[in-house]
Amino acid sequence: MDIVNWKNVEDVKIATFPYRGKPYEVKGISVRWLSRFGDDGHGYPEYGLRLFTAQPGGEIPIHNHFYIQTMYILTGRFECFEYDPDSDLKVKTAVCGPGSTVVIPSMQPHGMRNLSETEPATFLCCICNVYEKETI
Repeated sequence: MDIVNWKNVEDVKIATFPYRGKPYEVKGISVRWLSRFGDDGHGYPEYGLRLFTAQPGGEIPIHNHFYIQTMYILTGRFECFEYDPDSDLKVKTAVCGPGSTVVIPSMQPHGMRNLSETEPATFLCCICNVYEKETI
């Protein structure tokens, strides 16, 4: 058993997220890795629990990834975006606050921003690679 206090985990600022081979600027976002397990072969863990902090007006731009992602909003309010994977146009927008859970399927383009211009907002993010069962 490992016990980790979030205050003792390095808070790493994120500068860019890649999408379709291009880096997109991340504004005012940092992450603390609370746990990690395994290696997906692309530099990410097979499973991970992260604590994100979004500074006032902080924004995560459009991006996608192989792993499934579940976010649980702790504080503040976020505008969450879902994009069409073919056109990259926004197809869904939702405002989520404390107690909301947002589930992102594998490879679904998405993004989000902190709606407050004066207060930080936080969320937990669990990532997990789920593979289709092999058939024999």
